[in-house]
Amino acid sequence: MATLQGKTLFITGASRGIGKAIALRAARDGANIVIAAKTAEPHPKLPGTIFSAAEEIEAAGGKALPLMVDIRHEDQVLDAVQKAVERFGGIDVLVNNASAISLTGTLETPIKRFDLMHQINTRGTFLCSQACLPHLKKSSNPHILTLSPPLNFEARWFAPHVAYSIAKFGMSLCALGMAEELKPSGVAVNTLWPRTVIATAAVQNLLGGDEVIRNSRTPDIMADAAHVILTRPSRECTGHFFVDEDLLREEGVTDFEKYLVTPGTTPYPDFFL
Repeated sequence: MATLQGKTLFITGASRGIGKAIALRAARDGANIVIAAKTAEPHPKLPGTIFSAAEEIEAAGGKALPLMVDIRHEDQVLDAVQKAVERFGGIDVLVNNASAISLTGTLETPIKRFDLMHQINTRGTFLCSQACLPHLKKSSNPHILTLSPPLNFEARWFAPHVAYSIAKFGMSLCALGMAEELKPSGVAVNTLWPRTVIATAAVQNLLGGDEVIRNSRTPDIMADAAHVILTRPSRECTGHFFVDEDLLREEGVTDFEKYLVTPGTTPYPDFFL
């Protein structure tokens, strides 16, 4: 059985949602988790902080290092990476999970919001990858996993929300280029995206509320898919744009009912697929 026991994962945005689910799945193996996220104080609309996530990770069997990090700021990222290495001796996995979203048209997207999405999504992915890379290269099985969609340059994916699509596909472009660049050093770079809507705070607050949540899958499906990727040999698994359900079916998973928020429902498809 493949395991992440003893591995150190640096996960951006791991205080809630998919990032936390990936952290908890790794924690059950006995992994070390660096929670690099902004939420140190409870948020009125968003559950969880870096400290509550750390408690859950420790309870699940892992070791946690909660760090307040805004990945828009290079100094904070570099400081967090240094603290991670000092605490755990290195970094084996980077999960680029942190992301900002605004599904708005050109006239409805303030430039401040445009900048925020690009700073967190594309630039943040590049910055965190750059900062972790010297340490990843020392790992026996190094992985960068970015939560972004398979590349598709059809206009229909851009027209409704140009700014967000550019920022999100920018994450995938980082993966495309870095996978090829880093092949000689054995650092795997892949992306992962859900086949269906996943029940997260973003969906609850921005993408349809309770009705969409009821017809969603839990973040556990993304966590299980991520675990499959991150336990594969890095030199044999790079440059892929994985979709959670497809990957798990390849692994022999047939029961997807267990991932449903509401048993018996048909989950809504993700809007990028």
